[in-house]
Amino acid sequence: MIAPARRAAYDILRAVNSGRADLPFAMTAARDGLPDERDRALASEIATGTLRWQGALDHLIAHFARRHLDRLDPEVLDILRLSAYQLLNLSRIPPAAAINEGVELARHAGKRSAMGLVNAVLRSIDRHRESLPLPPEPAEHPDGAADDEEQELDFLSVTLSHPRWLVRRWRTRYGFRETADWARFNNTPAPLALCVNTLKTTTEDLVVRLAEVGVSVARGRYAPHALLVTGGNPLLTPLATQGLFTVQDEASQLVTILTGVAPNERVLDACAAPGGKTVGMAARMGDHGLIVAMDVRRRRLSLLRAAVAASGTTIVQVAQNNLRAALPFGPIFDCVLLDAPCSGLGTIRRDPEVRWRRQEADLPRFAGEQLRMLHRAAEGVRVGGRLVYATCSSEPEEDEEVVIQFLATASAFRLGDPRALYPDLPDPVAAVLDTRGRLRTLPHVHRLEAFFGAVMSRTHG
Repeated sequence: MIAPARRAAYDILRAVNSGRADLPFAMTAARDGLPDERDRALASEIATGTLRWQGALDHLIAHFARRHLDRLDPEVLDILRLSAYQLLNLSRIPPAAAINEGVELARHAGKRSAMGLVNAVLRSIDRHRESLPLPPEPAEHPDGAADDEEQELDFLSVTLSHPRWLVRRWRTRYGFRETADWARFNNTPAPLALCVNTLKTTTEDLVVRLAEVGVSVARGRYAPHALLVTGGNPLLTPLATQGLFTVQDEASQLVTILTGVAPNERVLDACAAPGGKTVGMAARMGDHGLIVAMDVRRRRLSLLRAAVAASGTTIVQVAQNNLRAALPFGPIFDCVLLDAPCSGLGTIRRDPEVRWRRQEADLPRFAGEQLRMLHRAAEGVRVGGRLVYATCSSEPEEDEEVVIQFLATASAFRLGDPRALYPDLPDPVAAVLDTRGRLRTLPHVHRLEAFFGAVMSRTHG
């Protein structure tokens, strides 16, 4: 009999790797069939960890199976991946259980002919766990000898489980050691991050209330209202339904601060779902003014409306609109935020499947769409107002280069520096701005997801 958590983990992997769903949607669907919270947690851990280490696991599977991965059925490959992950990374699961259930999963998947192969490969991985054939980390060269690029890329892409094209880019920009640190950061499970809803509570009070229900937290290093969960699960407590916090990465919270919104302003959040930045801006405005929060897809609008309702804000109006078309407003807003759809390559730690889903050829397509949306968003900014562009991408094509191309043709706008624009900008936020005032968080420097943001001021009509 296959344990429910392992069966669910297999279903998650098949949904993700077949392209039927992204990881959050697949996990939600699988968790609905698991009434036991422990099974839910284990299924999530196996599926997420397997995707995180898929590059290294695939290398080992190909080695011990003595065949190229494209000769394995997709179902069999996913069974080998999740079983090998358990063997190598989950010490509380006995090796015999991981191997036997891998074989049973092959039977369950209708791949009886592969049961012997699954058994043999997993037993070989288990026997060689102390001397796995993975590329070693290259030694430093104190004598100044030239680096071996291919050896470094082998280590980064295989042993540290990242796409070769992506780590090649990071290595070129930041160097090998920094890229290895970034990859290790991505391979570490991300803590649950909360943003305190100051419309309903204070950071200090929420820390106390969380402790009363068995949840411990640490303060964020950069965002003033960020809390990182270190013990317990706030989403399983009564506090989760009271609108006291939203779940939001600390780097994402910095984008809210970058907007510089103030009470009585008119604000447009052009791609607002799931609503964390909308709620954060409403809180920074003291619930005075107006925020129009837009998105295009109905499912995301439902998430947005739920977040707004739970927060207690009264100044947010939710609207369905496609930013690929013209705005239904004139230049009436003090601030327009475009948190643009992007590759998501800055959030690999939290969304490990993104590293395998994206290709380098995707970047120009994203950048072209982002530039078009930025021009649309700019139509809503009044003279003297601000246009804020943000992504959760690590790649310049979607970030600095989009801003540069926009400013080259939008003569009414100029790049602004939040340190000059906002006298009350917190010092920790200023620490993650580059020399031109653009937000750029780097995992190997700030221990945050890779986010980008830029403020552009409209100087004339």
